[in-house]
Amino acid sequence: MKPFRLPVAASLTLALALAACVPQPRSTAPVQTMPAPAPAPVPAPSQAPVSVSWMDAPQTPGDWFYTGAFAGGVAQFGEARSEARFTMRCDTASRSIMLSRAGQPSGAARMTIRTESQTRTLPAAATASALPAVEARLAASDRLLDAMALSKGRFAVEVPGTPTLFLPSWAEVSRAIEDCR
Repeated sequence: MKPFRLPVAASLTLALALAACVPQPRSTAPVQTMPAPAPAPVPAPSQAPVSVSWMDAPQTPGDWFYTGAFAGGVAQFGEARSEARFTMRCDTASRSIMLSRAGQPSGAARMTIRTESQTRTLPAAATASALPAVEARLAASDRLLDAMALSKGRFAVEVPGTPTLFLPSWAEVSRAIEDCR
């Protein structure tokens, strides 16, 4: 048998047709590119937002601890293994609640309590004990105590010369109040 041969013209046509199917090489000429956009400026770190309202301020670190006693219950707020920052002590004999804020006041001793529904500045006295504090007394029936227990989950205690306390209205607050009623 004889080998099959294509005529020259047909061979040339077939070669051109195959060449048309092969992609053309890309140009090696340098391509001008657009410069990359500059990265967006990183904003400078900002300070913590200033609280507009005492209700927006962060809670003072710590927890409430309740201790029952024959003369009335005591609710204390502070951090574990440290002195209480704020104390609510029921005195059943006088049917009153002693509010005590740890710290040395500057100027005249006074204590301001802020709740959702009331704000009141109470007359207070600095204690002369080993741990300085400012104390104010309220009758057990005083509605400010109810406002403290039911104030959208928090109330504030301000004594000049000490940081403001932003305290949660947990069950220990209500319990100390109810011990005196």
